[in-house]
Amino acid sequence: MALHFEPEEFAARRDRLILKMEEEKLDALLLFSQESMYWLTGYDTFGFCFFQCLVVKSDGSMVLMTRSADLRQARHTSNIDEIVVWTDRANANPAADLRNLLSELDLLGARIGIEYQTHGLTGANARRLDEQLTSFATLHDASGMIDSLRVLKSPAEIAYVRRAAALSDDALDAAIRLTRAGADEADILAAMMSANFAGDGDYPANEYIIGSGADALLCRYKSGRRKLDENDQLTLEWSGVFRHYHAPMMRTLIIGKPTLQHQKLYTAAREALQAVEAAMVPGNTFGDVFEAHARTMEAHDLTRHRLNACGYSVGARFTPSWMDPQMFYAGNPETIQPDMTLFAHMIIMDSDSGTAMTLGQTYLTTNGPAVPLSRHSLDMIVK
Repeated sequence: MALHFEPEEFAARRDRLILKMEEEKLDALLLFSQESMYWLTGYDTFGFCFFQCLVVKSDGSMVLMTRSADLRQARHTSNIDEIVVWTDRANANPAADLRNLLSELDLLGARIGIEYQTHGLTGANARRLDEQLTSFATLHDASGMIDSLRVLKSPAEIAYVRRAAALSDDALDAAIRLTRAGADEADILAAMMSANFAGDGDYPANEYIIGSGADALLCRYKSGRRKLDENDQLTLEWSGVFRHYHAPMMRTLIIGKPTLQHQKLYTAAREALQAVEAAMVPGNTFGDVFEAHARTMEAHDLTRHRLNACGYSVGARFTPSWMDPQMFYAGNPETIQPDMTLFAHMIIMDSDSGTAMTLGQTYLTTNGPAVPLSRHSLDMIVK
């Protein structure tokens, strides 16, 4: 088996989950999130785009239902002993096959938790699941149960995030080397991805963001490349990835001479990131972190140019996003605790003047101040 953690690590995770299930009085849990399966068993696949389910009983026993294409994948990458294959065929209904499996596991009439809030369970499959199980068992929405456990990282996980952060730094080094007037975005993007893969990194859970000129104001990847002008702006958001663990960063690089508006927005972004970092301590909430960001932006009269969130938890994630559910937004009661890995981003997009400025990095929370995981300074990068 190609496991990235020791058996004791997986056993400790299973025990934490069983305690959580006992609190919720669950007889079984149906996992559809690939992040949950990876965290609990090591199972590593992109086959979650099809129907698959990991059944976890309250005694800690597990059965994976998946397709034939993932049978060997599960055997090779996970510690799951029992694997059941549903058959691809005309009019197949794997939810019915799952019901039969649950019956064999003596779960008729049981209280069963289901991970609904995940890309691993489409709306169509969720409807089929409910149709099969509503009269079979008492169903409980257990979305977020494992997410709440994953948010606190073990020493082994922190080591992987630190490695991912080093790869993020390497990617920024590669971008800085190539960024100049006349440079092609395609070359910069290729160099950043190459730095990640050359360091034994993995595919990121979502695309790197790269955009210059007017596209520097976008917060998402879009297809199409351009060459940098003599005076330009280049927004990058990327992440090194090690064993699926992410440590994102974000920067807007200036080509040529920064405008006065670039300098103004950069000052605000740096002050806001420093305020967020200071708020990222035990006893505060994710909402408190956002308010530190919002107050700083308001003080610089930039409220209408900022976003309504300024970061989120990160860890082991699969496509289509490297974002964990816990986010920095107004009123979020999630508490800051030691051993979280959190990405904070200051994104200011001034559409009036066409000016972009971003600044972001990943932190490790402690019993005291949060620790930045990047070796790069927060200075404006001018090329």
